[in-house]
Amino acid sequence: MDLWIKELEQYNFIQLCAIPSPNGWSLGQMYRHLIEDTKYYIEQIEVCVTSNDHESENASPNARIMFLNNGFPNEALEGSPANAYILQPDKKEQLMIDLLHLKAEMNLVAIRISESPFKGKTKHPGLNYLGANEWLQFADMHFRHHLRQKKELMTFCR
Repeated sequence: MDLWIKELEQYNFIQLCAIPSPNGWSLGQMYRHLIEDTKYYIEQIEVCVTSNDHESENASPNARIMFLNNGFPNEALEGSPANAYILQPDKKEQLMIDLLHLKAEMNLVAIRISESPFKGKTKHPGLNYLGANEWLQFADMHFRHHLRQKKELMTFCR
């Protein structure tokens, strides 16, 4: 997350909102996507560390492969249809505030995971059931998955 925070500093608001293609995202929209999705992952972690619900459920075979490889497949993935409605950021400073807050929250949930006696799981829309550690790992994998897209957008923004 530090990489994302550091690199955000080098762009102005106009660069963050530039869209390279009609069906593409701006760099700012990609940041918003990562922030919003990670907030959802944190919500799932909070549920997992407070109960044993669905403890015996499993992740899908594809999810197990992803977690073993500690990364998404090296291909473009089709996300949620809601991704088409990601709004442009209101201002660069808000993205920075949101990222710093998210980093702090992620550090706090990592502590809660380590201290929790519960082993609950919640259902991911495409990967079946994930536990708290898996949601945390998934958040990291998701940020890394978007690095290639970010590199392409950064080239367009310069």
